Amino acid sequence: MTKASSGILILFVLLLLGCAKKPNLYTSDEIMQEFNPNYFDFKYLSARGRIVLEESNGKITKGTINLRAQKDSVIWFSMTPGLGLEAIRGLITTDKVRIKDRLNGNDINLSFEEMNDRFGLQLSLQLIQNILYANVPEEFSYRDRLIRIGRYFELTQARDGFRFHSRVNTSHGKVSELTSNTLDNSGALLASYPTFENVNNQPFPNKMLLKITFNTDEGIQNAIIHLDLNRIEYQDEPLSFPFQF
Repeated sequence: MTKASSGILILFVLLLLGCAKKPNLYTSDEIMQEFNPNYFDFKYLSARGRIVLEESNGKITKGTINLRAQKDSVIWFSMTPGLGLEAIRGLITTDKVRIKDRLNGNDINLSFEEMNDRFGLQLSLQLIQNILYANVPEEFSYRDRLIRIGRYFELTQARDGFRFHSRVNTSHGKVSELTSNTLDNSGALLASYPTFENVNNQPFPNKMLLKITFNTDEGIQNAIIHLDLNRIEYQDEPLSFPFQF
C-alpha cells in the first residue's frame, strides 16, 4: 500500500468515527432533566384488532382480539379465530392470571407466585400493563443505567429477578423496543412497537410484536404474538370484564 492510499484509508476511518453516533453519558441531575418517560394514563380502555399467535409446535392461530382494561386493576381479553367462536378468554388482576383456553384445553388459574414456580417468570399486573402500553417496565431510579444514543435513550434496569433493556424514543417518551430476561435465564421477553397512534392526546402502540420464552415440564417453550389494533378507545365509564371457567 502506498503512503497516499494508506493516508486516504486513515482519513476514511477517522471520518467514520467522527460521524458515528456517540453515547452521551449523563450525571444523575442531567438524567432527571432530560429523561421523561411517558406512561399511558387512563381510567378504562377498550381495543379491538387482529392477532396472530405462533406456538413452539409450529401451530399458527389467527383471529380477532378484544381488549378491555381498568388502570392498575384488571386486563381482560378475548380471542376469536376465523370461525367466529371464542377460542381464548383471559383475566389478569392484581393477584392472579386466569385463562380459559377452548382451543387447546390448557386452562390457567394461577397466582403470580404460582406462575413463577411453574414457568420461571416473576410477573405482576403492573409489569404486564406497562409492556402492553409500551411504558418503561419499571419506575426509573438512580440505580438504573441510562445513556442517550441519537434520538433514543437506552435504559437498563434490574428488578425482582428480571433484567430489562428499554429503547425509549426521545420524541414521545415511549418504549420502541424492549428486551428482558430472568437473571437465572429461565425466561425471556422481546417486544417491539413499530407504530403509535394518538389516544386521548397520548401515544399508544397500535402495533406490537411480542416473543416470550418460558419454562414448562416439557422444556423451554416459545410463543410469538403479533398484535395490530385498529380501534383503541379511552373511556371514563366503567366496563364489564366477564369471565368464568
